[in-house]
Formats: sequence, structure tokens, C-alpha cells
Amino acid sequence: MENPTSNYPPPPFVIYIRYPPFFLLLSTKKNPLFTITHSLSPLHSRSKLRTQKMAPPEIIKTVAKPSSTFNNKLPRHAYVTFLAGNGDYVNGVIGLVKGLRKVKSEYPLVVAVLPDVPFDHRQILEDQGCIVRQIEPVYPPENKGTQYAMAYYVINYSKLRIWEFVEYNKMIYLDGDIQVFENIDHLFDMQNGNFYAVMDCFCEKTWNHTPQYKIGYCQQCPNKVQWPKELGQPPSKYFNAGMFVFEPSMDTYYDLLKTLKVTTPTPFAEQDFLNMYFKDIYKPIPLVYNLVLAMLWRHPENVDLDKVKVVHYCAAGSKPWRYTGKEENMQREDIKMLVKKWWNIYNDDSLDYKKSLNVTEGSNNNDGVDIETFSQVLSVVGNVQYVTAPSAA
Repeated sequence: MENPTSNYPPPPFVIYIRYPPFFLLLSTKKNPLFTITHSLSPLHSRSKLRTQKMAPPEIIKTVAKPSSTFNNKLPRHAYVTFLAGNGDYVNGVIGLVKGLRKVKSEYPLVVAVLPDVPFDHRQILEDQGCIVRQIEPVYPPENKGTQYAMAYYVINYSKLRIWEFVEYNKMIYLDGDIQVFENIDHLFDMQNGNFYAVMDCFCEKTWNHTPQYKIGYCQQCPNKVQWPKELGQPPSKYFNAGMFVFEPSMDTYYDLLKTLKVTTPTPFAEQDFLNMYFKDIYKPIPLVYNLVLAMLWRHPENVDLDKVKVVHYCAAGSKPWRYTGKEENMQREDIKMLVKKWWNIYNDDSLDYKKSLNVTEGSNNNDGVDIETFSQVLSVVGNVQYVTAPSAA
């Protein structure tokens, strides 16, 4: 495939990273010839380096492990989220990483941050055990006729950058307004080659620009309103992009940018784009892995809260750190209960990140990459020259 950015330097973490003026060296104890080199940016050279605590990955079945265990092998899987600006969304990410710790997830949380995320917010996230990775913005082609469902959706195209994180074989993306209430590490074991996510609901007013909303059709209850023959083929299954399982790949990333450059922006921004791009390999997973809160009043027959593993606080007024209860549906008892559960995790000091160099009993401490040093490298990569994305300019 033609590389649309062949004039730019190679992506980070494929084989090595080299940036002047000096290098941080990392090598395996068994193979000293394998090195990763990286320089600290002026911004991050003042910050303290931090370790990422994790336990060895399980296969197929999710098993909770003691939070004090430490393993020295670099994980091949990770969770990832996205953060922009200096607003209060950082609270959501703090809640998310503490939630993952509460359910004993064995994998780290990578936070892809835009340059406008302030240093103190990055410091807070590193203090909570996150791996902070700076990315550059991605913009869609300029189109003055595009009316986004929410004005800020345009910045979400920058999420495409996470396909560059090829040091991981597979990742689970989670929006910052999501909380994980049960361990979902087993999703990493699903078959490769597919894009996994939960189907969305078309019943909220934000969908009023679509034929689905206008005729009352929703894929959550496809038999309630049949798709009219005069409108042609029914629409493809459509997922909510607040949570998905994917495989990082530079080839995919280059093709995403190439496709974006010739694709007219649409109201749901990167969500519409990802649905279009991955429609042939999309595989729906149960809604327990991304409960969009509107399902509680739009399709209550499909929801069993006792079985829900992941809650997406995306309904208007439902962000726990902004919750007032004044918006529509926000005085429901189930909503108040879910907001309280989020706050219980956020306020639990026992879930704060604690560095530990304890080695799991029986583990081989002389094997693999020094994960303490590698985590430091990932968290200080503040000035990496990423592949340039298409711009509206």
C-alpha cells in the first residue's frame, strides 16, 4: 500500500526511538543487543519517572490477582483512553484507572493526550499509574456544511492516533466517561482480525438527523419498527465508539488517514468514520460491555444492571463529576445509584496507585524487559515526531 507520509520519520516504538540530545537506554538481561533509545523532552525532564505495576496476563478466563504483585515482563495488551484540553475530564480518567485497579485488571491504562493537556494533569495521571503518551491532533477535511452533533466532536478524530501504539498487540479503547465495574481482561482473548464493540441506540434526540430516528427504527429492537423497503437496504450494524477492541497497526493507521482525507465529515465525527471503515470486520459484543445510559429508559427490557460490566456516562447530565440531577432522566434511582458507584471508586484512597517492586512468588525476575524502565520511557515520550495527519488547513 502506498505510504501517504513517506517523507516523515519512522513511527515510535517499532524498532527503536532515537532523539537528541541524549539517550535513555533499555535492554533485556538476556539479550543486551536489544535496545530502546529515547530522549527526555524539556517539558518532562523535570518530572519524576514512575513505574507501572501489573501482574502476568491470564489466558481465556479472567482471574483477579492481588494488587501488590509485580511482574517484569512488558504486557502485550493495554487499555487506552483519550484526553484533550485542560478541563475536568481528567477526573473521568482518574476514576477509570482506579476502576480498572479495583477489578484487578492485569493491564495498564495508556492515556493518549493532546499537547494542550497541562503538565499538572499529566502528573496526576502518572501518579495514578497511567502511561501518558502525547499525540498530535488529527483533523478531518474542511467542510463548512458539516454540523456535528456536539461541537467538540471534531477533536475526537485524534483518537485515530491510537492505531500507532504498535508496541501492543491488542488494546481496548475506553472513553474517559466510562467506568469498569467488572474485570473485562478476557476480551483481549477474542479472535484477531475483527473489530469488537457494542451496538448503539438510535432513539435519543442527538440522532434526529438520521432516517433511523425519523421512522422510529432502532437496531436494539429491530422487530418493533421494520425498515421500509422504499428506503432500500437496512443500515449496517452501527457501534458506539466509546468502547472497542482493536489491533494497533501502522498499515491500518496510514490507511485510516488516507481514507479520512477523502471522506466528508458527518455529525458523529470519528464514530461515523470508524463505523464506515470497519463495517466489514465489525463484530457486535453484548451491551454489558458498554451500557449507554439511554438504554435504561429506551430499552429497559434489554438491560440487567446486575450483569453490566462497563457503564458509559454519556447521557446529558450524567457525568458523575458534574452531576446535579437537574437534567432529564437524571433523577432516576438507577442513575443515582450508578453515579454513587462511580464516586465510591473515585473517593477510595485504597485504590490510589502504589509503587511496588515486590515480585510475584515463583516468577523469574531475570527474564524479559525491565518494565519499570520501560514504563518510564512510555510516560516521558512528550516530543515524539508522529506521522503527520491530514489537516483542514
